[in-house]
Amino acid sequence: MKLRNTLLASLLGVACGPGAVPWAAADTLTPAATWVVEPAAAGENLPAAGRSLFDQLFAVARNGQSSIELPFPFSALLARLDAQLANDPGSAQPPAKRVLIPLGRSLQRTAAAPDYFAYPRVVVAVDAQPGSNFSPYLKDRLYLGYQEKSAVLEVISYNEAAGRFEFQLVKDYRAGGQPQVFYANRSLCFACHQNGSPIFSRALWDETNANPQVASLLAASGRHFYGIPVERGVDIPYAIDNATERANRFALTQRLWREGCGDSELPARRCRAGLFTAALRHALSSGQTWTPDAAFQQSVAKQLQVETQRRWPGGLAIGNPDLPNRNPLSELTTWPAERAARIARSHVAARFDPLAPRLPREIWQIDAPGAIGSLISELAEFVSASDRQRLENTLTRQTGSNTTRLSAACRIATKPATSRWSLQCAPPPGVAGPTLSGELSIVAGHPGGGRLSRIQLPAGTAINNVELKISGPPNALGTSFTPRFDQRLARTAEGHAISRLTLQYNASDLTTGQVNLEIREEFTAIEEAITALLDTPLGKTLFGSGVLPRTELLSAVLAQLGATAVPPCCQAAKNLPVPRLEAPAVVPGSSATTPAEVGQQAFYPYCATCHQTAETFPPNFLTGSNTQVASQLRHCAARLYVRLAMADIPLEHRDKTPMPPESMLPAFATDIANWRSSPSRAALLAQVSGWLRAESGQSPNLTQLLAGGYEALRPCLPVPQATEHKAAP
Repeated sequence: MKLRNTLLASLLGVACGPGAVPWAAADTLTPAATWVVEPAAAGENLPAAGRSLFDQLFAVARNGQSSIELPFPFSALLARLDAQLANDPGSAQPPAKRVLIPLGRSLQRTAAAPDYFAYPRVVVAVDAQPGSNFSPYLKDRLYLGYQEKSAVLEVISYNEAAGRFEFQLVKDYRAGGQPQVFYANRSLCFACHQNGSPIFSRALWDETNANPQVASLLAASGRHFYGIPVERGVDIPYAIDNATERANRFALTQRLWREGCGDSELPARRCRAGLFTAALRHALSSGQTWTPDAAFQQSVAKQLQVETQRRWPGGLAIGNPDLPNRNPLSELTTWPAERAARIARSHVAARFDPLAPRLPREIWQIDAPGAIGSLISELAEFVSASDRQRLENTLTRQTGSNTTRLSAACRIATKPATSRWSLQCAPPPGVAGPTLSGELSIVAGHPGGGRLSRIQLPAGTAINNVELKISGPPNALGTSFTPRFDQRLARTAEGHAISRLTLQYNASDLTTGQVNLEIREEFTAIEEAITALLDTPLGKTLFGSGVLPRTELLSAVLAQLGATAVPPCCQAAKNLPVPRLEAPAVVPGSSATTPAEVGQQAFYPYCATCHQTAETFPPNFLTGSNTQVASQLRHCAARLYVRLAMADIPLEHRDKTPMPPESMLPAFATDIANWRSSPSRAALLAQVSGWLRAESGQSPNLTQLLAGGYEALRPCLPVPQATEHKAAP
């Protein structure tokens, strides 16, 4: 699928979904909106509950002990991942989507310098359903970044028990290595991932191998990239972009589930039970629009209205996962041969930098059209295809379901009569009934199957492209079919099964007939099961004010319906060693842990969170002995000066983003205006200026420093000789 030329107009703008208002109007709102995820409040680095899906997927139990074992090389890891996912038979795309990004914006962007096209970064996103009932639910919940030269895997994966995305690093992922999995410093991650979830570029994704110029240079390197084709259209990055958009709303869904209905009192639990019931209905009906009944309006809609307006009168500000599109080869006709010129291409201008603060994607407000409907559809994203199949299988075994029958008169066009009939069916005026249109194939003079282009029923049901599977031989009463939609039993907007469609016709006059529909009211069993659960001690936990207990809720509903229990996924992860950080994370504003000279000490409160780590990306110039730190700070002086000075430059004229990142300044109890005029920044600038003056004999000049480009400045850390690479072709 080649979407490159058709997506430009449709995808470059920021869209607002139902229940939202554009942020552009938010400055007029009083009171102010509340962040769903506060960019400057990353939360605890280690999860208080549960493990990441990445941990669960790769956990292995041996001799009573569990550990994380990762296949190598990376192509083997991708194969292992794909094996957990359902293949789309109508698509040539792999279940786990992957792109190559040689010149990107990640922390690892300079790891392969200057051989970017020989060692591109790989970005992987899962947007496929589980391959079986025993596979974890990874759709939109697992993202990988792999840079071969640094032997590092960057992981973002969901933690269902904590209701958040976890940020992790896998170190020493290489041939002969001993991969070690660490949880990451979330404050460092949030500097770019200000929404607390994955981020990705907007269309047309020119950093990726969807860019023909990028693909050509990758091919010219002569390397193979883990089985990933170099030539790609925009379909793969488009899929990744869509996955990150859906993932971005998980935090909103969890926030509304935890707090939107109230706390844990009975009305709040009834509200959550009603929401979960509606989510299951939405999932079973393939997203049809259900018209809420009076009970839902009273127990759910009214409760949400009262609580959300009380808690968030200005609405909820949803973080933005979108980065502006960037073409790193813009205005470049040939890839330069000189090392310095190649390194210069890794420069990320301020307007493209993920560190730049991003306005909210939108403001969710309860009074906006479609607000509750969007919440229901997003709750339905927590129901996997495997979950839905188990529910449907269980419902078909239920006995005692009422059956509703609907009829409509049909006009039949029989040209040519021997091969195809065309149907147009509708009830008499003023009578509620089905409306449908479609075609039937004729075998031996009788319908042998067909397809409805559209079927509409009272109460909101509207389904396109329904397959009619013959369900028995024709008889005097007509021909019976089983309606199928998306390879499943067709269902009404209420979640009931359209179990049978019978066409009656007169052999002597084929121009008229009658269609009869049988609707098994199966969803009533789910409503009754959830009502029963609500009144049990377990219901106080399932529908309490905690994180949405996806797995537990579904298991409880299925058990209430009499389904056979399925062994839970990923049991080996329960015995994994406790999660760990590679090095203690520094809290913003912290002083140096060891004595240091005054000028050196001043950098720790504002820089240590991101630069006193075990990582060299970003440069950890505050890690080491006092002597080492002093040397590293002086080595980094020019870059420090530029980053500190950028606060004085108007936003539209900045070459680089200021440091500390503007989105993190609230963690230091300040903002960009106050930071610009603060004595602390002045002291840091004076200190760096002194180092540069002592080195060159003159005070630093920002224009002169950037004359050759930011990447031409001396790096913050000395480049070890071992990291020098042979230049790519």
